[in-house]
Amino acid sequence: MKLYIKQRIFSVGDKYDIYDANENVVFDVKSQLFAIGAKLHLYDTQGKELYFIKRKITFLLARYEIYQNDTLCATVSQEFALFKRKLRVESRYGEIQIIGDFFQMDYEITKNGKYFGSIHKKWLSWGDSYELDIPEEEDAGFVCALVIAIDNCMHNENQ
Repeated sequence: MKLYIKQRIFSVGDKYDIYDANENVVFDVKSQLFAIGAKLHLYDTQGKELYFIKRKITFLLARYEIYQNDTLCATVSQEFALFKRKLRVESRYGEIQIIGDFFQMDYEITKNGKYFGSIHKKWLSWGDSYELDIPEEEDAGFVCALVIAIDNCMHNENQ
């Protein structure tokens, strides 16, 4: 399954639209205004919240938590590394690894050693745009929430 994430740049707060290959909106991501730290909500087409992404206030390195209802599903944390970006993902779904080039935002996600999805940043577009390849449709919401958390970890670490 191919999905496309497009950040809206002329909006108050962070907003992302997530489309399928036919340009139908599949998910909608909106930030919570007037909140300390980033708080984003991923909704389905009926407006039901599927995931909630919350930035934990840390001293130096960014850390985001992904919740489904009130259950913590995953934590995405920056790790200290010289001359490169490194992330660590802890998940209740198993061991998740992110392999690839964070500077170019082109990487693969594995879960328990198996292919879980890939992300490719599209260049020369207004706002951040990504193409996702997700083999299992039921994982689409979680992978999208994971990509939004990674995007915020990589680009909003100094806010």
